[in-house]
Amino acid sequence: MRLFLVRHAEAEPGEPDVLRKLTAHGRRQARELGARLAAEGAGGAAVVTSPLLRARETAEEIARALGTTPAPDERLAPGATAETVREAADEQSADKVVAVGHQPDCSRIAADLAGGPEPAFPTAGVVVIDLPAG
Repeated sequence: MRLFLVRHAEAEPGEPDVLRKLTAHGRRQARELGARLAAEGAGGAAVVTSPLLRARETAEEIARALGTTPAPDERLAPGATAETVREAADEQSADKVVAVGHQPDCSRIAADLAGGPEPAFPTAGVVVIDLPAG
């Protein structure tokens, strides 16, 4: 399975945290990332996302570009781990999965799944990881 691990795009500050929405710049970031993923062969991928608003809005833009619909999954909320992301991805029955989450989780998850150091993860950042069948 090819996993596209994505950090949500730029969000507005504020409270409550779960309702922070994307900025105008963040929406552009998400649209551009969706177009890039589609151009790089991610079309038709399953898209799973943290249930927090900023992640869902990012996932919606990506899913639109990939011709699919995002599915919120509590396991991708802040505090997600490599294990919970892998479980959510495995349930998609797809060979390509986009998982939208948060920092610092994304860096830790990428390091755990890829077996390397924690990568930098800017907003709307993506790391592609090829996972063995699970």
